[in-house]
Amino acid sequence: MQVPTLNDVLEARSRVYRFVSATPLIRHPLLADETGLDIHVKHENHNPTCSFKIRGGLNLIAGLPRHDRRGVIAASTGNHGQSVAFASALESVPCTIVVPRGNNPEKIASMRAMGAEVMEHGKDFDEAREKVEALCVERGLRYIHNANEPPIVAGVATYALEIFEKLPGVDVIFVPVGGGSGASGCGIVRTALGSRARIIGVQAERADAFTRSWRTRTRVTTESASTFAEGVATRVTFDFTFGILERELDDVVTLSEDELAEGVRLALRATHNLAEGAGAAPLMAALKCRDQWRGKKIVCVMSGGNIDAATLRRILSA
Repeated sequence: MQVPTLNDVLEARSRVYRFVSATPLIRHPLLADETGLDIHVKHENHNPTCSFKIRGGLNLIAGLPRHDRRGVIAASTGNHGQSVAFASALESVPCTIVVPRGNNPEKIASMRAMGAEVMEHGKDFDEAREKVEALCVERGLRYIHNANEPPIVAGVATYALEIFEKLPGVDVIFVPVGGGSGASGCGIVRTALGSRARIIGVQAERADAFTRSWRTRTRVTTESASTFAEGVATRVTFDFTFGILERELDDVVTLSEDELAEGVRLALRATHNLAEGAGAAPLMAALKCRDQWRGKKIVCVMSGGNIDAATLRRILSA
């Protein structure tokens, strides 16, 4: 697979911007006061599916050849699945999404409302993914991986281009890492534009396969990914994005479950935005590292806002 170039990202815009506008990059005074940092929030939670993932789905599905349009299938905890379902509905492509058992019920309802067939399988994302890898052969469907897809990375990288166009002097970008497409896109655009900004990944301590792999350069698989932040709940790394992030990522910050929950509260309190665990994680990572980045221009990618009601009630009642 070929790593997307800046030209690929620019070309992706024509597909993405048919249905998605550039999302806001906002400096919230309350957030600046509470953190003591010059933070700008990239509001990918303002997209139609409340997630950055929609950009990748729109770019990939629009470019599918005729023989792949008989049907697509993907594994997801929700945001990638909503992206594929949304784009498939626009292009009249049959779509199947496999989610883990006990998955976010609001995300399942959203995918079904978009016309996707949703199946529940496995204890976590990686077991759902293994089921998809078998079904795509059995049913003759086009498997849309959440990370190992150059058009996905090029599509989501359009938000990185928006960041650098609106805030060319940005010093550091905090971005959650699950499959790694968002962080990969940020790194690709940063390097292509010749920016000196640092790209910092954010993960959950309980789902740190990528962090351990990136720090040691020895890829590991963990036994579990028991975090409520399903957007970063992976037990493995992925070939395509891991290869990109080995070159492009500057550091990784991990957060405890309590810190991830406080990130959700911080987002609501200081930006008046509802963010899921992964979407709020960059805010908390910036706060955790604030002594290092005081006086710098910081962007935190609020990657998604699809938190379920039960999780939100638990977090707000703590």
